[in-house]
Amino acid sequence: MRSTLKSPQSTSEASGLSKLRIDRREHRPERPKGGQHFVVITITALIVLGTVLLSAHMLTESVPEVQTVRVTSIASGGPGIALSATGYIVAHHKIDVNSKITGRVKWIGVEKGDHVTAEQVLVELEDEEFRAQLQQARGQVEAARASLHELEAGSRPEEIEQALNNLEQASATVRDDKITLDRIRQLAQEGVVARQQLDDARARYEADERKAASLSQSYALTKLGPREDEIQRARGNLVQAEGQLAYAQAQLAATRIRAPLSGTILERTAEKGELVTSTFASAAAGGPLGSVVSLADLNDLQVELDIAQNDFAKLHPQARGIVTTDAYPDRKFQGVLTEVSPEANRQKATVQVKVRIENPDDYLRPDMNATVQFLSDATATAETATGVLVPTNSLHTEAGHQYVLIAFNDHVVVREVRVVGRRWDGVVVDGLSGGEDVIIGTAATLKDGSRIKRKR
Repeated sequence: MRSTLKSPQSTSEASGLSKLRIDRREHRPERPKGGQHFVVITITALIVLGTVLLSAHMLTESVPEVQTVRVTSIASGGPGIALSATGYIVAHHKIDVNSKITGRVKWIGVEKGDHVTAEQVLVELEDEEFRAQLQQARGQVEAARASLHELEAGSRPEEIEQALNNLEQASATVRDDKITLDRIRQLAQEGVVARQQLDDARARYEADERKAASLSQSYALTKLGPREDEIQRARGNLVQAEGQLAYAQAQLAATRIRAPLSGTILERTAEKGELVTSTFASAAAGGPLGSVVSLADLNDLQVELDIAQNDFAKLHPQARGIVTTDAYPDRKFQGVLTEVSPEANRQKATVQVKVRIENPDDYLRPDMNATVQFLSDATATAETATGVLVPTNSLHTEAGHQYVLIAFNDHVVVREVRVVGRRWDGVVVDGLSGGEDVIIGTAATLKDGSRIKRKR
């Protein structure tokens, strides 16, 4: 049997190597537990998803949206434009609604922009004193009417009979006084009674005689009835009382301020509790106001223009034109020249004209900027050319060259064109074949080949 012996040197080398050996158990990472492993995966997924969404958002924001219109070829450009002028839209009739009386606002039922109809109640004023005045006037009318009726009916039979009885009673008293006077006179002549008794009897007789005469006249007047002039005076009093009643009724009705016509409220100048007046308005705070609302019929609009005197000869009465506004340039309205100022403006060297808008809609507002393109009467001019009609705001000019931007496969294509005619609804150009999707609007940020997306 063969035995192997290790030398002391080899033994020491082996022990040294064992010390240099790496203990992998000390440096092996511990595996995460089940819950911690799920949290790590979730956070990683959220970070990746946020990065993707942010990148997509940035890519989307960098692509501008554009509005396009498909253009078509035309055989002719139609009538040309004789003159183009700018001005403002105005209401043909603007009304400041005032109060007919002085009073304090109790209720106001409209706001700016509300549509109202004719005779609709807009504002109510406090009316207690006006109702009291109306009641007083009614009482005066009833009293005047009763007085006139009494005079026109004449004396009643009972009144005539009463007057007759008073007269007969007075006559009987006079007769008794006469008998007494005669007896006392005889006794006075015989010296039986004093002279004073005779004087008293005579005075009593004369007083009763005058009373009987007065009652006789009253009886005659009672039978005749009232005089005609008294009846006329009573009739006048009744008419006067009825006039006061009508005035009181009008004053009460004026506490309800109504719309004089159908239209739209442009301005509301009064509030509840404020004082309005029919006489004078005050600029001081808390003073009486001159009006409560302003309204106009927005279905009757005009464009007010100042035409230079050099261009005035290009217009004629009833000239037709196309009206556009800066707010809605794609909307066209028909207009006709209806009013020309009888005098010119010396300082401006202009003549004011007004163009009535024949087809207004809810897009138009007073004081909007508006442009009127007056059409020429000629039907065969240089403006009647064959080409493609494009919107005016799609035509651009740079370095003396005119071009349009075309949307093709979500990219911009620059196409140079040449203007061959103008119409009220656009520009006739040469260089397109028709059917292209032309971009409307500014070209400041769009270049040839730029990515775009169309507005839906």
